Amino acid sequence: MNIIIVDDDSLVAGALKTILEINEDVKVFATGSDGKEACELYRKYQPDILLMDIRMKNMSGLEASTIILQEFPHAKILLLTTFSDDEYIIKALRLGAKGYLLKQDYTSILPALRAVFYGQTVFGTEIVSRIPKLLQASAVFDYSAYDINERELEIIELIAKGYSNKEIASELFLSEGTVRNYLSSILDKLQLRDRTQVAVFYYQHKNTDAK
Repeated sequence: MNIIIVDDDSLVAGALKTILEINEDVKVFATGSDGKEACELYRKYQPDILLMDIRMKNMSGLEASTIILQEFPHAKILLLTTFSDDEYIIKALRLGAKGYLLKQDYTSILPALRAVFYGQTVFGTEIVSRIPKLLQASAVFDYSAYDINERELEIIELIAKGYSNKEIASELFLSEGTVRNYLSSILDKLQLRDRTQVAVFYYQHKNTDAK
């Protein structure tokens, strides 16, 4: 894994670099100290994963994530913070970040990087338990406005519950290929990037009428 670390505390950035590079499968290309530098370093190195603090001077990690994901839609960004503010969690999810972890849980960082590298999305246990409540909305929402049919809505609900394509196929008596086709259709209709954003979209509208 080729990694870039960006944190406005140089001691933290250095410590993370040292900890991670003990592992033979991790190479830290560079470290930075703010969001602007994160954008510059990402453009230069295009790493497998950008490990970045949220609260930084000049430009925050969330602002940098927005810019990077606009330029590189498939960028994998894992956000770190000492805070678990609800506002940050929501913004990170909606941006399409691949993970949001609390800095103090150092032991979870390497497993999280590996999970993100292989296409998963990771959030600390404390954060996961709060996501459904945070993303609920009260406005009436009609999925049919997006041309989402009943079968697609069933798949959206199962994705939001964390089901894999194989598990969805088994649950709905479909082939995995059919599930993948449905997922592609859902992403296109909702203008979303990946299944994580599908889950976010679902929880955001969970309290509404989905017809």
